[in-house]
Amino acid sequence: MNQMQEEVLSRVAANNIRFLTLWFADVSGVLKGVSIDPGELEDAFTEGIGFDGSSIEGMTRIYESDMLLRPDASTFQMLPWDEEHRMARMFCDVLGPDGEPAYSDPRGVLERQIKRAEELGFTFRVHPEIEFYLLRAVTDLKSEPEPLDRAGYFDHVSGGMAHGFRRKVVSTLEDMGINVEFSHHEGGPGQNEIDLRAVDALSAADNMMTLRTVINELANQEGVVSTFMPKPFRDEPGSGMHLHLSLFEGEENAFYSPSGQYQLSLTGRRFMAGILRHAREIAAVTNQHVNSYKRLWGGGEAPSYVCWGHNNRSALVRVPLYKPGKSSSSRIEFRGMDSAANPYLALAVVLAAGLRGVTEKYELPDETEDDVWMLSDGERQAMGIEALPRSLSEAVHLMANSDLVADTLGEEVFEYFQRNKRAEWTEYRRQITAWEYEYFLNITN
Repeated sequence: MNQMQEEVLSRVAANNIRFLTLWFADVSGVLKGVSIDPGELEDAFTEGIGFDGSSIEGMTRIYESDMLLRPDASTFQMLPWDEEHRMARMFCDVLGPDGEPAYSDPRGVLERQIKRAEELGFTFRVHPEIEFYLLRAVTDLKSEPEPLDRAGYFDHVSGGMAHGFRRKVVSTLEDMGINVEFSHHEGGPGQNEIDLRAVDALSAADNMMTLRTVINELANQEGVVSTFMPKPFRDEPGSGMHLHLSLFEGEENAFYSPSGQYQLSLTGRRFMAGILRHAREIAAVTNQHVNSYKRLWGGGEAPSYVCWGHNNRSALVRVPLYKPGKSSSSRIEFRGMDSAANPYLALAVVLAAGLRGVTEKYELPDETEDDVWMLSDGERQAMGIEALPRSLSEAVHLMANSDLVADTLGEEVFEYFQRNKRAEWTEYRRQITAWEYEYFLNITN
């Protein structure tokens, strides 16, 4: 065992931990876990904990089902919402029976892409802004849910439950060692946002999974419903997960140049050009559900077109300039991802697209200063502005023809993800909606 694993064993004993939960994600981004007795932890570090991989979505085929979980000691944290039972968690890497990394492990997909960035001399840092809705308890899933409040952007409602709920979430996250930068009410009724501080990409993805779990756990305790559904209400904003991205070379921000436009370096411009060029083909991963495209095409400042800008809130990628002259703050903001994405796979394809732009020296197209939604189709075409996919079906078709996505995800995840998303689209197409009943049954002959 290494020193960090020994330190975890000591912390488990010192804090009288009764249950250790080993977390990992399936290909769809659903959190999975198994609890072990603390006495099994040493063996888990050295040999792994066996499980049936064929029972986990996309993990393996039934005739090769034996897999192992090996906890990552650097992710050890107490779970503060159940002090009575003294619980802690660690994220795990998924291994095959031979002890080698499983290519179907979403966390492993991101780790492989991070390693490629490191081989180029870069560390990938991510600061996510995560939006979600709080709803009153649902008794009938066939009726439209009711938001917890009617507040709006940055509203502070004295005595309102949302403010207290966010405070509990932030306190819980910080108790777990996850630093929060901001939290506030968002634009929709019952909609909230929590922004996590920038960290390395793997920690960021782990933090996103943890935040969703904390929010769902605390909402359950409060008797309300939390949802990361991209577009829960037709006439209200959807929930995105804006990503502030940067590459570092050692302690130096590779995106910073004091003489560059908006202080963005050539590396930063090429990274952004990579994201823009491949945005359509990675959309199935960054926006993985049929409902995701109702967010992208339903208004409320969600990006619908592939372009970049500075203060342009209609752009897919922005270059914030909040702290001129401060090199560490130079970054780009990718606005396309939603809160229901698998963060491991989404960060992996975003990083791969950006690195492709850097290594192949993509030219950044001209900045778009206009409100893209207000332009005509002809004007957008003349400016070379493409549309993001309008449906999950279109997104999966683009993904299927993408060498970049195939190389990034690996054969197992690439093939399973397509099958899973095509099945979702097929099932969705079979549904008859309330709108169709209202429209067609009111037609007079």
